Amino acid sequence: MKLLTGKTSIITGASRGIGKGVALVFAQNGSNVAFTYSSSVEAANQLEKELKTFGVKAKGYQSNAADFNASQKLADQVLQEFGAIDVLVNNAGITKDNLLMRMSEEDFDQVIEVNLKSVFNMTKAVQRTMLKQRKGSIINMSSVVGVKGNAGQTNYAASKAGIIGFSKSVALELGSRNIRSNVIAPGFIETEMTAKLDDQKVSEWRSAIPLKRGGTPKDIANACVFLASDLSLYVTGQTLNVDGGMLT
Repeated sequence: MKLLTGKTSIITGASRGIGKGVALVFAQNGSNVAFTYSSSVEAANQLEKELKTFGVKAKGYQSNAADFNASQKLADQVLQEFGAIDVLVNNAGITKDNLLMRMSEEDFDQVIEVNLKSVFNMTKAVQRTMLKQRKGSIINMSSVVGVKGNAGQTNYAASKAGIIGFSKSVALELGSRNIRSNVIAPGFIETEMTAKLDDQKVSEWRSAIPLKRGGTPKDIANACVFLASDLSLYVTGQTLNVDGGMLT
């Protein structure tokens, strides 16, 4: 059974990693997919072709979610080309890790802008359409770091914790219009980025996780499908930790 048949979803930052995993699983579940990417044109073109093999409408947009006007323009284009916006997955994010004493103001500001302000920008951009439709699901990608903090990531942790507070507030504001707002907090997810890390460090992380493995983009995508689908019609304002038990 395809759980997202007939829905149109916007996924930000989807040319690789978790975003790509979400886009693929959404398409497999019948959702039309509009996704954004910042610079990987070739990867985006490849993903667009791959998504279309599932018989859905798919299109990649080069757009900066951290730019308020670009986000408005993107939402307008998607509405015009797809006819609806049922689901928004705010996934775009960056890291610029350092100890607080060594962190520059620029590195703090940029992480907040890309990770947190982008969620404000895109939520504002789709809000009017979802209000008119009287339905919608907003899924914001936080992190276990946003729940428990992490040394060397004050900027990232602040941005990801901010997403949780923002999402709960949106859930309270828009609940009466049947628009839901939830958060997914991934743990250690193995992607192209983690493949570059030291093998010993990665195996130490795995052994510290109760399920004894890192997560996959598909693990996160499956949780997103639940929150995007009608299976979760009575779920809003929640943070779902998808972390193999790290925060248990």
